[in-house]
Amino acid sequence: MSAPRILCIGSANMDLVMKMERVPERGETLITGRNYEFIPGGKGANTAVAAARLGADTFFCTRLGNDSNGTVLKNVYMEEGISQRFIKTDRDNPTGMAGIFLESDGSNRIVVYPGANNTLTTDDLEDAFLSYPDALLMQFEIPESTIIKACRMAQKNGVKVFIDAGPARSDFPLKDLGKLEIFSPNETETLAYTGIYPDTMSNVVSATVKLSVLANAKYFVLKLGNRGAYIYDGVNADIIPSYEVDAVDTTAAGDAFTAALTYEYTKTSDIIHSIKFANAVGALTVTKMGASSSLPTYDEVMSFVHHRQIKL
Repeated sequence: MSAPRILCIGSANMDLVMKMERVPERGETLITGRNYEFIPGGKGANTAVAAARLGADTFFCTRLGNDSNGTVLKNVYMEEGISQRFIKTDRDNPTGMAGIFLESDGSNRIVVYPGANNTLTTDDLEDAFLSYPDALLMQFEIPESTIIKACRMAQKNGVKVFIDAGPARSDFPLKDLGKLEIFSPNETETLAYTGIYPDTMSNVVSATVKLSVLANAKYFVLKLGNRGAYIYDGVNADIIPSYEVDAVDTTAAGDAFTAALTYEYTKTSDIIHSIKFANAVGALTVTKMGASSSLPTYDEVMSFVHHRQIKL
C-alpha cells in the first residue's frame, strides 16, 4: 500500500534536558560537570517526527506560542517533512516547555509546562481531519475534552484510533474515548490506571485484564521497558521480547514505540509483526540522546533488524 496517512494531535514542547549524575535530594544544591541543552520534544511532536522518519505521510495538529521556541519547532517539523497545515500559532500563551532531569544511568524525570498545548480548539480538530487520515495517534498531554472530541471525530469518520496512554491520570474517563484500535500504556501508566504495577507476569496479566474493563480497545499493548511488550486482545495474550542495547537516554522511547506500532500496523494489520518492528524502533531510540533527535529512520531500523538477524 502507499504510505499510511497518520494524524498526530498532541503536544509540542521545547525540552530543557539537564544531565546529571543523580537527581538532587530535597534542599540539596548539586553542581555537576555535565551539560544541558535545548531539544525539540513533546509527546505529540515526538510521535509525529517518529512517524515521518519511518515514512508515514504525517500531519501534526498542535499549537505553538508566538515566540522563538515556536519558530524553532515549526522549522524542525518542516525539515522533517511534516505537514504544516494544522500547526496553529497562539498569541496569548507560550510554547510548551519540558524540564527533563537525565541521570547517568539513562533514567529520567520530567516536568511539563503545557502553555499553548492547552488551547487546542474544536475548530483546530475539524481542520485537522481534512487530512483524511488512515490513523489518529494521540497521547494525554493536551486537555481531556480535546482528546475525547478528537477520538469521537475519528470514529465518526471511520479512522482507527491509537492511544499512547501517557501521561497517566487515574481518574481519566477512558470509556469516553470510545472504540480504540490500540491502547498502549507503559509500566507506571499501567499502575496509575489499575493500581497494579506490572513487575511480575502475574501482575501484568491482572493489570491488562483490568485495563480491558476500563477502556474499549481491540488490542492492549503494555510497554514493559527492557522486558519487551505484552499484548492482550481480550482472549489471547503474548509477550514480545525487547532487543538488548546500551541505553543512553530513555526519553521518547515510548513515543517512538507507539508511533512505529501505529505506522506498521496501519500498513499490515499484523499486530505481532508490528510490535516486533516497534520494539526495534524503541531499542534504537534509547541509544541516542534527546527526544526527537534520537528517533530513527526506516533505513536505520531495517539495518538494525538485518544485523541482529531479527525475524519480523
